[in-house]
Amino acid sequence: MIYFQGKRIFSAIFDMDGTMFDTERLRFKTLKQAALEIYGTPLSEETLIGSLGLSARKAEALAKANHGEDFPYAAVRQRADELELAHVRNHGVPIKDGLLEVLERLRKYGLTMAVATSSRRPIAEEYLINANVLKYFDVTVCGDEVEQGKPHPEIFLKAASALNCLPDHCLMLEDSENGLLSAIRAEGQPILIEDIKPPAAEVKAGALKAYQNMHEFLGDLNECMPDLGTPELNESFPQALNQFSVGIHGFGAMGGGYLTQIFSHWDGYTRPCEIIAATRSRMLRDTIQAFGRFSVRYGATSFDQTIENLRMIDMDDAEEVIRMYDVAEIVGLSLPETAIRKQADVIAKGLIRRFERRGRELTILIVLNKVGGADFVRRHVQAQLERLVAPHMCQKILDNTHFAETVVSRIVSKLSNESLVRQLRIKSKIFQNSLTDETAAPTANPKTPVPEYERLISRFRPFAQSSNALSQLHLILFNSESDMPLYAERCSNLLERLRQVKTVDDITQTQVMKNLLWNGPHAIIAWYASRLGYSWLGQAMGDPRVSALAERLIRQEVGPALVAEYPHMAEAVESFSKTFLERCNTSFKDPCTRVGRDPLRKLQRNERIFRSIDLAKKHGINCSALEFGSALALHYALRSTDSKDQESQLMRNLYQDNGSVEAVLTYSASYNGRPYPGLDPVTDGALIEAISGHFRDLAAMEPDCAEFVMTGA
Repeated sequence: MIYFQGKRIFSAIFDMDGTMFDTERLRFKTLKQAALEIYGTPLSEETLIGSLGLSARKAEALAKANHGEDFPYAAVRQRADELELAHVRNHGVPIKDGLLEVLERLRKYGLTMAVATSSRRPIAEEYLINANVLKYFDVTVCGDEVEQGKPHPEIFLKAASALNCLPDHCLMLEDSENGLLSAIRAEGQPILIEDIKPPAAEVKAGALKAYQNMHEFLGDLNECMPDLGTPELNESFPQALNQFSVGIHGFGAMGGGYLTQIFSHWDGYTRPCEIIAATRSRMLRDTIQAFGRFSVRYGATSFDQTIENLRMIDMDDAEEVIRMYDVAEIVGLSLPETAIRKQADVIAKGLIRRFERRGRELTILIVLNKVGGADFVRRHVQAQLERLVAPHMCQKILDNTHFAETVVSRIVSKLSNESLVRQLRIKSKIFQNSLTDETAAPTANPKTPVPEYERLISRFRPFAQSSNALSQLHLILFNSESDMPLYAERCSNLLERLRQVKTVDDITQTQVMKNLLWNGPHAIIAWYASRLGYSWLGQAMGDPRVSALAERLIRQEVGPALVAEYPHMAEAVESFSKTFLERCNTSFKDPCTRVGRDPLRKLQRNERIFRSIDLAKKHGINCSALEFGSALALHYALRSTDSKDQESQLMRNLYQDNGSVEAVLTYSASYNGRPYPGLDPVTDGALIEAISGHFRDLAAMEPDCAEFVMTGA
């Protein structure tokens, strides 16, 4: 039972055509075609519209009244049935958006359910089975099983009786005027879901509530359902699939190891039928395609979570990415700033196509780890839209697009290509041993020069969808911590439904707290660990020097500075602090090279480390550990041997050309197309000198003897 709009509800009775299924338009088309084939003239719009919700007998009377007594209605209807069934068998039943989510909710909370349709039973059952929704209904009452068709109440009364429920306790969902009149006269609780022809105002007024679409009804339904809360890590994803596709633009650590889980949990009742993921990595695309799934490993709980229903696309294939933005209900955007600039044109084209073909809203969930990330993305997409379409259309598209800023509450790392290949080697041997001679996987031609990973996955590909042995092989692509919520700016109704998303009105404060508490200290700990010769963060935390620095940064500098600035967030600061230190201690698969990368980005004037220093100084808090961390960034860059680390290379060049720490810290030339926000040599003189002092002390020590000594009060 649920309470809906103040009414006690035990059952729900659904009309079929036009309410659950978008078949009225298809029916119009097939009736016109059938009449043209048999009678030589298509049925008039007046007849088609007037027939909505009528029984076959009354629809025939209307057709003959409009087209003459000799109109062969029975033959036309039979031929229309054939055409419609052929379309449905070839293309499936067009399900109304939101229907599956509604059915799952009602069933989960114990309502009995029935179908009350004017269609004949053979057609009704075929449609319900084709759409895979017959399982939700306890009773089906069809038009050929009642004496009086709609608008007579007989069909709804019969359905309510079969459910052993009084009509007053039944929601009765309808789309047509005749259907709504039938529900009203049955003295049920009529719900109008508008379709082709809205009922007359006086009839519509008899509905308990009227909605333009199923999603609006779903919104009110959610209000009377208990909040499922954030899912537990090991909670199963919903078994029922809805009709939505979702997109992930950037299948890195956050996109692949986090957003896939958020989208798979969805609203707790259903999950998307497809996750479309765009990546440039051919190895990832080929591997996931071969296995048909992948897993995320949560080491702290020894739990592997399998993600399914993925379709991988090439991010360099503009048409595929455009199509993703066209069809997806929501897109998670998880790319670095430079890639977003390059992809803005494709995103804009996807939004244009979506607007022209669908006119539907889109939520873009932006996982950028940057304060103002949503504005950054919107600004670059808008610039491309202004280049491609007229100003008024640009504004309409932007109004239809929700750019949702986020704050990530977990740490995820992607396995290296080398680790993936090693995993494939081992699983290939296991898989081969599990097969009989008759089902042995084909081997690649040894004369063909292909990469090793291609030869390995070629053994799995033929069995991706069918092999029980393959389904037991967990292909681990990501290692992840177990914190669940993704914090997002409250900006679209869809985000309110996603179980794993926590929406907030002011995302900025959450961003500031997370960026300062986690991102800056995380990088400093990695730089220090690397300096001391450690490769993995968790391993380094066993060194008392590293753990002491971590505690000092969080408990004595950054944390107190945040509490002093935002007293109302003291509890959240304590929670984030505790979680961060626990994570660092268990991050045995978190490489220091990943956490410490992009040191120049982390030393920007108003970001991470220096913003924490400013905040600490504002409230009279000693920040020598943060200053020491800034010096560690310089040493990390100077010692980097990664040829792909362009930021470290730039910092090395600046230091070698000028011979001073100040030259690096005050850099202000081009950075990702804009001036770099470095320190000011005058106003930041004292800070530059403090960092330079730590830098000199570090340079004078042996790398594995570098030790932080607190200075100042």
